[in-house]
Formats: sequence, C-alpha cells, structure tokens
Amino acid sequence: DLHSTSRRQRQMCIRDRIILIVLRLCQGLALGGEYGGAATYVAEHSPPHKRGASTAWIQTTATLGFLLSLVVILGVRSTMSPEQFDAWGWRIPFIISLGLLVLSVYIRVSMKESPVFLKLKAGNGISKAPVREAFGEWKNLRIVLICLFGLCAGQSIVWYTSQFYALFFLTQILKVDPIYANTLFATSLVLSMPLFIFFGALSDRIGRKWLIMIGILVAALSYGPLFKALTHYANPALERAQQSASIVLTADPRECSFQGNPIARDVDFRTSCDIAKRVLAQSAASYEVKDAAAGELATVTIGDRAIASRQGRLLANGNAFEPASKAEIDGFRARIGAALQGAGYPTSADRAGIDSPMVVLILLVFMGFVAITYGPLAALLVEMFPARIRYTSMSLPYHIGAGWFGGLLPTISFALVAEHGNIYAGLAYPVAGALMTFVIGAIWLRDTKETRAAA
Repeated sequence: DLHSTSRRQRQMCIRDRIILIVLRLCQGLALGGEYGGAATYVAEHSPPHKRGASTAWIQTTATLGFLLSLVVILGVRSTMSPEQFDAWGWRIPFIISLGLLVLSVYIRVSMKESPVFLKLKAGNGISKAPVREAFGEWKNLRIVLICLFGLCAGQSIVWYTSQFYALFFLTQILKVDPIYANTLFATSLVLSMPLFIFFGALSDRIGRKWLIMIGILVAALSYGPLFKALTHYANPALERAQQSASIVLTADPRECSFQGNPIARDVDFRTSCDIAKRVLAQSAASYEVKDAAAGELATVTIGDRAIASRQGRLLANGNAFEPASKAEIDGFRARIGAALQGAGYPTSADRAGIDSPMVVLILLVFMGFVAITYGPLAALLVEMFPARIRYTSMSLPYHIGAGWFGGLLPTISFALVAEHGNIYAGLAYPVAGALMTFVIGAIWLRDTKETRAAA
C-alpha cells in the first residue's frame, strides 16, 4: 500500500545518506594519508633549519587547489547558462580532475624513499605495527590527542572559516554575484600565496608552536568585527536593513528543528517553524524568536505586517510536496520576500555599492590567518612524532581536524544562524573551536624548536 511504499522509500533515502557519509569519511582518510605522506617525504629530505620553509610549499597547494577550482568553475560557468551548469555542467570540473589523477600517479611511482626512511630500514628500525604503536601506547596516543585538540582542530577551523565559510557568507548571505565574488576571492588567494612561504620560513627562526597559536587566537578574536566589516563593504544596504527592520518569528518551539544544511532539499523541512526559519535565514534576515502556543502555526511579523507560515504536506513517495502544499509554501516565500524588500532588504548586492578594494583587503586578512596557522603546520606535525611512526601518527589527527572539526563548520554555523536569527551567530562555532585549541595548545603542545635536529 501507499504507507508501506513511503516507508520503504524513506528507509532507502536514509540508507543512501549513510553510504554517502561513509564514503566521505573514507575520502577524508585518504586526504589525511596523502597529506601525512607528502609532509613526511618533504621534511625528511630537508635540513632541519629549513624544514618549515620547505614544507610550506606543500601548504600552498591547498589554497592553490582552491584557487584553481575557482578558475575552472568560473570558466565553465561562463560557457553556459546557470540552468545548464546546475543540470550537468558541474560535472565538468570533476572530469577535468582525472588528468591530475594521472599526473599524481606518475609522480608517486617516480619517487624514491627519503634518507631518514632508508637509514631506519638499514638499522631495522621500521615499526612492524605502526598503528598499534601509534595509538596503542599511551605515550604516543597522548601526543596524537594533543595534536588533534591542541593544534589540528583549531587550525582546520581557521582554514575553513577564512576560505570556505567566508566565500559562502559573501555569496549566500551577502548576495554578491557568484562570479564577481569568486573573482574577488581569487584575487585575495593570489596575493596571499607568498605568505605561506614567509611564515613557514619564519617558524624555522622563531619556533612553530607560538606562531600558530597566536594566529589561531588573533583569528578567533577578529572574526566578529571582520565579518561585520565584510557586510559593510560588500552589501551596505543589507547592513542598513539589518539595523532598522524589526522582524519577529513566533512559533511553537517543538516545531523548530536543527537546520544544519544550507543546501538541503526543501522537503526535509516541513513544519511551519522550519519553513519560516529557512526562508528568513536564506534571505539573510535578522529576526527575534518568540514562543507560540502548542500547535499554533508559525507567524513572521515584519514591521506591522504579520505573515502566517505553512505546513508542508508530502506526496505518498515522500520525495516532494503535494502540488497544493508547494503552492502555499511558494506563496509564503513570495510574501516574505516582498515584505523584506519593503523593509529595505536587498535581493542581491548592488555591484556599484561594493567597495571592492576593501573586500579584497578583508579577504586577504582572512588568508593571512590561514597562512600563519597553516604555513608552519606540516613541519611541526613531522617533528612531533618519531620517524618510525610519524606517517601514521600525524595523518589521523590531521584528517579528523580537517574532516570533522573543519568540515562540520558550514553545517553547524548555518544551524546557529537559523536558530538565533542572526547572520553572525554562525561565528560562535569557529570562535569557540579556535579558543579551545589555543588553550589546549598553549598548555600541552610542545614546541619542537630545540629538538628538531633530532626529529
């Protein structure tokens, strides 16, 4: 019957999501392994007094890859309509990347072992059980945990906030045209590339721990003012509307769920509260949340105009709203949009009102946070672990820091924005995460400056 069919389809949807998450975790593990191998290889070919400068070249590749992705996406977008890109054009960059895969395989098979590894091998010093030795012995596991919570977690959060979240904020919250926003971002990336080498080399002279810790702390303390400045220079009309318009969402709190995906399907949010919050959050509206009586339909009040939300009713297959329900939700979205425009909220950032040099400068400061925390990272990670287990030991905390602490940032930040009705509420996660890492790292992380010659 229809009920059984709908239930099976929901089960299949849950299964597919679990498979996707598992595959993404496996992809993240591959990233951690590749990074650990690259950092170890370059560091073990470098003299100790130049290890930071040498491995900093590896650190530029993440930003360079981000830059190249922007260039490729801009190039593809410029050759087709937005509808064509959304339908099939987004696959082209993935196809192009196959060429990089061939190049990477060629480089891998052409590499020779490092002098450090050959020396260990000749002296029978290679670990026969690196996983057990790295994570099964407390003296090594302790360093792994300090590395994760006192270094990699905060550094990854700074990286994701300064690059991915800043671009998301610019395009989705401030409504800057994606092509123009990507151009501004690419400019800041190009200008920031030398900073990675500079801070990597500087860490060879003054030490790595406190250089990274200071960068994490300054980033945490600066994100609030800098993101507000980004709004001021990229979309001043939105800033004025945020300050002047009064918006109140009145809803039954039991109807309001965790909205952790800014690009999730609309059918994933079906209550009147969730639908209202999603529309307001995607419109970059600041709003106050008030509790309504149990079972009462959510209402959005903009100025003196009250607009009742709608409940979503699904088709039997659970994959779409009923036509009548979809029409009601679309009508609610349109009325909210018209009311927001009447309150001064712009539908997009006016190109003439964007102070492009200041936006690039702010983005460059963000890139500076990335460079000072990421530039010396590879050298510090290599020096924290003995050569016999460093490949295994450093890869896991790097993967978890990047894949979980950094990768969850967009989800958690958007949920905080929707929950609190403030476009800056999402910064609470990166600020708290960075401060956590600073405290743990400042207390327990060991600087390798005095011991790096033996590392």
